[in-house]
Amino acid sequence: MGSMYCDQCEQTREGGCIDKGVCGKEPDIESLQKILLYGVKGLSSYKAHARRLGKTDPEIEAFIEEALFATMTNVNFDMEGLLALVLRCGEMNLKTMKLLNDGHVEVLGQPEPTEVIEGIQEGPGILITGHDMVDLKNLLEQTAGTGVNVYTHGEMLPAHSYPELNKYPHLKGHFGGAWQKQRVEFENFGGPIVVTTNCVLIPGMTNTYLDRMYTMRVTGVPGAKRVQGDDFSAVIEQAKAIGPLTPTETKRSTIGFHYNQILGLADKIVGAVKAGEIKHIFLIGGCDGAEPGRNYFRDFAWATPKESLVLTLGCGKYRIRDHDFGTVAGLPRLIDMGQCNDAYGAIQVALALANVFECGVNDLPLTLEISWFEQKAVAVLLTLLHLNVKGIRLGPNLPEFVTPNVLQVLVDTFDLQPIGEDAPADVTAAMAG
Repeated sequence: MGSMYCDQCEQTREGGCIDKGVCGKEPDIESLQKILLYGVKGLSSYKAHARRLGKTDPEIEAFIEEALFATMTNVNFDMEGLLALVLRCGEMNLKTMKLLNDGHVEVLGQPEPTEVIEGIQEGPGILITGHDMVDLKNLLEQTAGTGVNVYTHGEMLPAHSYPELNKYPHLKGHFGGAWQKQRVEFENFGGPIVVTTNCVLIPGMTNTYLDRMYTMRVTGVPGAKRVQGDDFSAVIEQAKAIGPLTPTETKRSTIGFHYNQILGLADKIVGAVKAGEIKHIFLIGGCDGAEPGRNYFRDFAWATPKESLVLTLGCGKYRIRDHDFGTVAGLPRLIDMGQCNDAYGAIQVALALANVFECGVNDLPLTLEISWFEQKAVAVLLTLLHLNVKGIRLGPNLPEFVTPNVLQVLVDTFDLQPIGEDAPADVTAAMAG
């Protein structure tokens, strides 16, 4: 942990305070507080989206207050009590993701498998990134009849599967991949960009798109323009002024496998498992990032055998979705379940399969390979731990704010593991287990 100066002890000491009951610099307590704080941040982002869809829950709001209170200095030195709060954060995040899922379905319709054109087509266009589907709905309503096309970017890709969004013919398609490629992709797009939520990068020194970049509500980039309220008129006018974009090569992909769609295939999946056609199910996804090591998830996915299903979600799917996985038992092997918050759907699928097989989730032929980057990923991980899901493999590195003692508790209790170094060997081990 390194040396730390304590105002109370008036000394600098390796590991922090001498009297850990005075100032609370005990590393393991601080670690649990950080896990709780990051989890609450992620939960709050999902909660903000749900509120925009008219979904709230006073129990969740009360928990956020309680959890933030628990991260204050000199308020809680009890590891068991803090660990219980950390797992309760996972429980509240599960409720929050359900609120968000239900809100999306009620406002935007039941998602369905949909073919999406990826690439820029003829005509003026606006690119929208982030996660907020209400912002996209407002933008589509305001661009209707203007001759301006709308393209999704990053985690907005699942928007095409919602009937109330896909009904707009000027929702032309999708452009771009995960958030860390924004600087290149925003530059190449050529038209205005609307940033609705995280993740957003400040343009680099050589980028020229700042004058056509718009942020809104909590998002902000120095020098970018601001959308006032829900009024996209300035964005639309700039798109018209820029004029037709330079078309790119296009391709088609199928997205929109909401968990209700998969549950409708449950009998077929179960039958295929019992018949030996499907021998394993892998969940590979989460957050993406730019640091080395994340190609492990690509290599892992490519190494999965043809007798397996691969579920994916979050922007981590961009590491694996361009590969041709083929089909198994009449189903596409790669099933894109949507945004990171759609981990709720993956959980529902696992619970439903466990129910049919009359076993626990941990007894299913299921392996979770989760890529993490920020607070939303922490919240989702805590949800899985709350549900007592064991054997999760997390990477590319374990969080630095988790101390060795806290990590050991998670390893002993939930068999939490780091990803390996040899992806194909890890696939072989998973299949053998």
